[in-house]
Amino acid sequence: MTRSSTHLSSSMSARIGRIVPKALLTMAVGFVLASCSNSDNAAADGSATANNETLNLYNWSEYMPQEILDGFEEETGISVNYTTFDSNEAMYAKLKLLDDSSQYDLAIPSTYYVEKMAKEGLLQELDKSKLSNFKNLDTSFTNTKVDPENKYSIPYMWGSTGLAINGDSVDPATVNSWNDLWNPKYKGQVMLTNDLREVFGMALLTLGFSGNSTNPDEIEAAYNKLTTLMPNVKTFNSDATRMPYIEGETSLGMTWNGEAVMANDEGLTSLVYKYPTEGAILWMDNFVIPKNAKQVDAAHKFIDYLLRPENAKIVSEEIGYASPNIAARELMDEEVRNNPTIYPSKEVLAKAEFQEDVGDEALQVYQQYWDKLKTGR
Repeated sequence: MTRSSTHLSSSMSARIGRIVPKALLTMAVGFVLASCSNSDNAAADGSATANNETLNLYNWSEYMPQEILDGFEEETGISVNYTTFDSNEAMYAKLKLLDDSSQYDLAIPSTYYVEKMAKEGLLQELDKSKLSNFKNLDTSFTNTKVDPENKYSIPYMWGSTGLAINGDSVDPATVNSWNDLWNPKYKGQVMLTNDLREVFGMALLTLGFSGNSTNPDEIEAAYNKLTTLMPNVKTFNSDATRMPYIEGETSLGMTWNGEAVMANDEGLTSLVYKYPTEGAILWMDNFVIPKNAKQVDAAHKFIDYLLRPENAKIVSEEIGYASPNIAARELMDEEVRNNPTIYPSKEVLAKAEFQEDVGDEALQVYQQYWDKLKTGR
């Protein structure tokens, strides 16, 4: 899933321009940062060290405020080359294919891919002695079964995938369940994320199964149910899931909570985000250092920079997703801390399910049915 950046109130409007649009991320960030001389940075800030280091960051599109990239370079003299992916599968395939190329120093996969990549030896262990701000993280998000003791990953952001309803065309009160998307009256009006695990996870939940099922029979049942949804599906989108709603292409379907916040802030105040009665899909994105990364020390510096409360606060407020940094949350405005779209209640969390690695064998089953579902439309 892509994580498109957003902001949360009019007071943040001036800052949103500093978030680099997806189409310009690689070109603009790379050009601008590369063209800035390190000596100028050092002159502007005595703490910056003139050097020729470049940190190659591989991240979701529009998922890092430009303010953060600029601040890190100004302080350290290390420029950031920001390149993007639009799915965990694409990220994984490229890192695996380029395993020996040392092309990337830092990547931000979702939790279930951290587990997979660590098992396959694609990641190197982190040096916690270089992460003095690790203590700022909420212990609810550390030392998980996916990555005990955080040997390979550091939480960056977390969020949810739930229901989006445009109240201008559909009464939000009538849509509370994933199952409601199957209603024949919504023919050609539904948007699904272009993410096989999320789409199948949704279908599995409607059948009473875990969204992390590894049972081939359950996955097949989910596929069969999804085929009956296809007449309602107008599009799949994992680039910027708010756009089909903003552009009037779709009326309801799936979205990420941060995208719903952004849609509201961009003028589509009628878009309502709901946690489905079957349970929302939860995910967490994490910093990892690929096995053959060259700028390992710079990668640790960047992670620690993002773990500072004031920087984690900027990220969360500008891209609209929840921060696992408890010290940062204490600095946030009350409207952000208490926004249930960003920070769901304990009751919602109790019914929700975090995505987990299902293993290669099950993933192949998912992929086969996903391909059939997409090509059969």
